[in-house]
Amino acid sequence: MSRTALLVLADGRFPAGGHAHSGGMEAAVASGRVHDTASLEAFCRGRLHTAGLVAAGLAAAAADGYDALALDEAADTRTPVPALRHIARRLGRQLMRAARATWPSAGLDHLARHRPRGAHQPVVLGVTARAAGLTPLDAAQAATYESVGGPATAAVRLLSLDPFDATAVLARLADDLDTVADAAADAAGRAATEGVAALPAASAPLLDITGEQHAAWTVRLFAS
Repeated sequence: MSRTALLVLADGRFPAGGHAHSGGMEAAVASGRVHDTASLEAFCRGRLHTAGLVAAGLAAAAADGYDALALDEAADTRTPVPALRHIARRLGRQLMRAARATWPSAGLDHLARHRPRGAHQPVVLGVTARAAGLTPLDAAQAATYESVGGPATAAVRLLSLDPFDATAVLARLADDLDTVADAAADAAGRAATEGVAALPAASAPLLDITGEQHAAWTVRLFAS
């Protein structure tokens, strides 16, 4: 296992298209719910323990070798809003292109063949982690960091926040990130005997509602 592979996968410069998405931050800023560093931290903490936990569980299970197609169906049931399902598959398709060029594997080829329009991004992330020789916990950590790193970066652009302050928010969430990643990896381990029902299914209704509304905007800076 190469620790460098985890750094490459979690690097915001990895060409997987995440830079074009705010993870709900653009809608949160427009509504006034996020307007400063404190509200950014509250948003990221909430997203981490809901959408981030679900994504981490799916990614960890995929990295553990669980049937990726079954996980993709499980991701659909955990994503009730059509707009967010579309975004998740679009991001998955973009990640798949980068992953197959970086870590070619039969697992990635299999998923790409059966989901030509894209699988859910956390599932692709987990299969990619497995191809890179990473562990389920590594995949969960990459997913949890992505769940807050993207919104924090978007907030800097949307609110002209000091990037040092936004980075400090991520640092303060470090213990939460580890806790969520550990819980996700544990659930993924139980999925081998209990099935996908063992994976987290936390909900974030406001993210779902604003995600659908954001998709209908005619002018926006981010795709989601």
